[in-house]
Formats: sequence, structure tokens, C-alpha cells
Amino acid sequence: MWIEDYRPKKLADVLGQEVIIERLMAFAKDKGNMPHFLFAGPAGVGKTSTAIALAREIFQESFAENYKELNASDERGIKMVREDIKKYASIMPAARMPFRLLVLDEADNMTSDAQQALRRTMEKYKSLRFILIANYSSKIISPIQSRCAVFRFRPIPKNLVKKKIAEITKNEGINIEEKAIDALCNVSEGDMRKLLNVMQAASVLSSEITEEVVHDVAGRAHPKKIDEMLNILFTHSMDGFFEARKKLRSLLYSVGVSGKDLVKQIHTAIIDNTNIAETEKVTIIGILGEVDFRLTEGANEEIQLVYLLAKIIDVMNKNT
Repeated sequence: MWIEDYRPKKLADVLGQEVIIERLMAFAKDKGNMPHFLFAGPAGVGKTSTAIALAREIFQESFAENYKELNASDERGIKMVREDIKKYASIMPAARMPFRLLVLDEADNMTSDAQQALRRTMEKYKSLRFILIANYSSKIISPIQSRCAVFRFRPIPKNLVKKKIAEITKNEGINIEEKAIDALCNVSEGDMRKLLNVMQAASVLSSEITEEVVHDVAGRAHPKKIDEMLNILFTHSMDGFFEARKKLRSLLYSVGVSGKDLVKQIHTAIIDNTNIAETEKVTIIGILGEVDFRLTEGANEEIQLVYLLAKIIDVMNKNT
């Protein structure tokens, strides 16, 4: 798997988080003063890889004896804290290390009761350090956040994503067209895990990675198809609305694009469209937010997206 093959082995190998890495290197040199950590940020930006690399630099040969990783999504409740975590916390560090390290991935999925129990465990066991990993730090209770040094990871910048694509294509002997590189940057959205998965799948399906192959593998609509659908809407006619609906259904059921992804792509297309007035953009973005929320809550994709098209044409007609 390319995800493991290209996982950073050292802190210095982590991309796009220079300030965080600099601070963590200082903690790695001064183990005695290392606090608990909370790594927050979107998926695929290096949070877990950074935690592993930090542990390897601290423990060296005793890494296996002093490091453990748990996924809070596997068992979200208080039982995990009382059994798995406390059992590990009660074991003394190996190789004369000042502490052992426990990485708790997807910690923001833990229940409130489990987090309260975790807070008490953090206070009780001085020979254990925690690295909590979360997509949303707001879901971690304040008493835990106050006991951690919080590091906020950002999406990988586009220039570094392109650099990684060049490295992978060279190492794997892959042919790739220029437009496919831009498509990979857009599809991955700074998520290195997604980039590696899409590139590996695309390299299996085709001898050359093209723009079309990237969108097919990623389950995304080609941006031109989104623009075509919106341009039909902008004709301000009812016929245009029903034609746009046909294209929407094709993207949902023939291409297989998810409703959430379509909302994202329509949002990007609206922002980038220079023919739409700023006031219209603001109104449409508000509607996109409503639709996105309803989809998150489990609403029907087709109904919500057709509603979105109807609201867009309504906004455009009011301003003509």
C-alpha cells in the first residue's frame, strides 16, 4: 500500500506542518518536560504519522515497548478508558524512559462520560503521556484541552502536493498528464491519504494517469460537467431547470457522485464563476450551507440537490 510506503518515517519528513514539527523536535530532545498533546485538523494531513514519528524519535530502540495506539471509534465508551487505557497506564515505562506514550486516534468520537474518565486517568498516571488525535477539537471537552498542548494541523499546500506527486510518479515509473496533476490537487484538497489512494488506484486502471481517470477513481464529477449544468440554469428558463435536473440525476446515478461531493463542487464552481454578481454568490452560498447540513442529517440527496437547483434559478431570476 502506498499509504504505508510513503508514510513519513521521521519528523523532518512530515510535509506542510513546519511550525508544529519544529516545536515537537524541541520536545523530543527534552523528554522530561513533554506534556500531553492534542493534534487537531482535517483527515490526511499527517496527524497520526507525526505522532508515530515523534514516538520513534523519543524511544528509538524501545519504541515497541513504550508506544501504543488505540482508535476511539472502535469503542467509544467509558469501558475503553476503564479497561484498555488504565491497563496500559499501569505498566511502567521500559528502557528507563520517563514515560510511555498512548496515541488515541479519533478521540473526538469518544462519549462525554468516556472523556471525563480519560481526564481523571491523565491526572492520575504520571508515567504516561497521551497524544489525542481529532478532526474537530471542539468535540474534546475543555478540561482535557486545558491539559494538552494543542497543535492545529492544516491541509497540505498545493505546491507541496505537486512536489509529492512528482516524487511518486518518479519512484513508481508512472506517466501522468499535466491536467491530471491539477485534478489530483483539487480532488485531494490537501489530504495526503486521499492523494495516495487515488494515485495508486489510477495507476492500476491506466498506463497513464489522465484527468478523466482521476475524476473517475475519486468519484467526482468533471468540473466541466458541473459548469455545464450551472450554465443551463443561468438561461433563467424552466426548460433550463429541467435540463439541469437531468444532468444532476446523471451525475448522481450514472457517474455515482455523492450528494455531499456535488455540493462541494457546486460551491467551488459558484465561487470561481466571474459572471455571477457578488450579492448572488452570497445568497447561493447560504443555500448551499443549508443543503449541506440537511444531507449531513440524512436527507434525500436527489430531493435536496433539485431543491438547490430550483433556489439557484430563483436567485438568478430575482436579479434580472
